[in-house]
Order: sequence, then structure tokens, then C-alpha cells
Amino acid sequence: MTVPISKTQQRICDKFGLPAQAPEPMVALAIGSLDQSPIYGTRIVLPENGTISWFIHCGEHDDASGFYQPLHAEHLHDMLPQVVDYLALPSGAKFILDREGYEDVWLEE
Repeated sequence: MTVPISKTQQRICDKFGLPAQAPEPMVALAIGSLDQSPIYGTRIVLPENGTISWFIHCGEHDDASGFYQPLHAEHLHDMLPQVVDYLALPSGAKFILDREGYEDVWLEE
């Protein structure tokens, strides 16, 4: 099950010359980091039988178990609306955003 790609998500993909890929309904979000900046997103290749390809955190990454929590992507509209437009970026894509308008998107080789 995938989520439809919005016009804004398609525009972001076009802006960076990347193919759009429909996001899954679940993401992994480091909920405890939401008050920090910048915002980092990484989309991995969806593992076989996996349900999550997006990993999103703010500020410093932490390798601790439980850093990321599974979350329905629709909750991002309330919790971290800045990232919603980037969720159609393809597997291997990464982004960094800050709350002042900085934006960087690239594809991990």
C-alpha cells in the first residue's frame, strides 16, 4: 500500500531531477528530537516485507535503540509538516532542512 504523490511532492522531485516514488503509509520518526534543528531525512530501499523506508530525525543522530519510532505518515502534517513535501523522493534520497528555509536534497550513491 502506498500513498498518492501530491503535486507539491512531484515538484520537489522535479526540482532536484529525481524520479518520484510513492511513499509508504508509515515512517520512522525520532519523536524525541523534534525540538532540534536541522531536520534530516533518509529513504532506504524498502526491505523485503518491510513497511518503512523513511527515517527522519532532528539535530544530532543517536544510535540508541528506540531512537526512531514507527508512525503513520499522516501524523507528520501535525508533528513535522516541513518534511511532508519530500516524502516522494526515491529510495537512496536524503534531505536536510532547517526552520529558516535551508534545503538540500541528494541521492546517496
